[in-house]
Amino acid sequence: MISVRQAAFDVFRAHGLTTIFGNPGSTELPMLADFPADFRYVLGLHEGVVVGMADGYAQATGRPALVNVHSAPGVATAMGALVNAAAARTPLVITAGQQVRAMLTSEALLTNPDPRTLPRPLVKWSFEPPRPQDVPAALARAIHLATLPPAGPVLVSLPMDDWSSEVDDDRITRLTGRTVHATAGPDRAAIRLLAGRLAAARSPVLLIGAGLDAGGAWQSAVALAERYRLPVYWAPLEPRCGFPTAHPAFQGVLPATESGVGKVLQEHDLVLVAGAAVFRYYPHDPGRPVADDATLVMLTDDPQEAARAPLGEAIVGDVATALRWLAADAATPGRPVPPTGPRPQPTGTAGPHPTAAAVYATIAETTPPDRVVVCESVSNMRDCQDQIRFHTPGSFYSPAGASLGFGVPAAVGVQLARPDRPVVAVVGDGALQYTVPALWSAARYRVPVTVVVLRNDRYAVLEDYCQLLGTRDVPGLQVPGIDNVQLARGYGVAADRVESLDELRVELSRPRPDGGPRLLEVPIDRLSAKHW
Repeated sequence: MISVRQAAFDVFRAHGLTTIFGNPGSTELPMLADFPADFRYVLGLHEGVVVGMADGYAQATGRPALVNVHSAPGVATAMGALVNAAAARTPLVITAGQQVRAMLTSEALLTNPDPRTLPRPLVKWSFEPPRPQDVPAALARAIHLATLPPAGPVLVSLPMDDWSSEVDDDRITRLTGRTVHATAGPDRAAIRLLAGRLAAARSPVLLIGAGLDAGGAWQSAVALAERYRLPVYWAPLEPRCGFPTAHPAFQGVLPATESGVGKVLQEHDLVLVAGAAVFRYYPHDPGRPVADDATLVMLTDDPQEAARAPLGEAIVGDVATALRWLAADAATPGRPVPPTGPRPQPTGTAGPHPTAAAVYATIAETTPPDRVVVCESVSNMRDCQDQIRFHTPGSFYSPAGASLGFGVPAAVGVQLARPDRPVVAVVGDGALQYTVPALWSAARYRVPVTVVVLRNDRYAVLEDYCQLLGTRDVPGLQVPGIDNVQLARGYGVAADRVESLDELRVELSRPRPDGGPRLLEVPIDRLSAKHW
């Protein structure tokens, strides 16, 4: 017999989950006591930071990440960040402490009275084991469920007195020896039919999304685009990039409105959407996203996504496999190679400060091509996508669920996962405030991430929407007076304010002798590219 605690760590170890992102409370102390030497605990000072770091780490590794939060209060505080993780389909295994079993009936302090319901609908599965002896099996099941397509967060509530109970070690050996493989291929006949339609189409187009990056399908997407001579667009508001935007076939990012998409796609008679939703829109601006005589075909591994699409056909199955089969079935089409996509040039200034586009262009020219960009500057994210070209998979991350506070925590997680690549987080000064304690974690663990804060002293995207909606005199849109440099220094991060693009070039090129994080605050003008 072994303790439930030992069995649980054996389960984690068997799946390679030896990094725990957490913010502990009293109900987690029995789990963390005598912490194993082969595990790493990454402390965040807020549950939004904890989930955000784990979100970035899991997306960058392509493997589940382990999260530990505190009973009902910790789960509730984490749910803002869980909005992003759920929308990104990030495989997170969340353990939440629970009051001792003897006190659950009376709902003593720190009892979560309904642990299965509280995190829903943001998790694929939530569970509290009925007996202490069921804890290891519940955790193993959670790990498998988190990674099965479509991936996503799961949560297990664990009473704090369960850890000292005993469980049969033979049973744990059977659990830790299990593997679950799940690559469900699409219908082969449907793919053959689609290949013929692509070859025969007058003007087909490929729209790419986050699923190609998460599913390791970059090269297959390139092969498909080249063999069928397809122009390629980044589908609207997709949180990851599924195609090298430096490739000549890349045409840019689609607008985020129905009417805007329709204007771009109106000349195409076959629209192939790979690894993206159909479509992520905001704001509401109705129109016809494709021409009346056009066909839209969606490739996805998510049956729910296929079912809720408002138009077109869908083929459900592993998207990377579908693209490989399509490329293998390609016949040489009788149409020319699409012209090289536009490469927007930034305007340097629109006033006393550089524009966001010019800042992104400076980041692009000053940082290595294998950089990773985590972008959470919502009012000018389109500028980021226009100015920074991505050459390799895993190069771009943004908040999938539009819940602010993703940028810095996710960048810390990505950098922990990928120490071989430079990571730059670009965040708005308003978004930074949601999870500013993430700077402490970056400093505490000497994570060499670069944070560029675009400062305009306002929620600029809301001002943009005011113009769109015709609303006036809306309060609460300006946030002046925050000294982000001093905030960063207070958390132990080297920080400076730069006033010009030349200063930014110097600072981005300067090596950091301490090997830790740094923050650069850049005042910007309001001119920016719009999503619509």
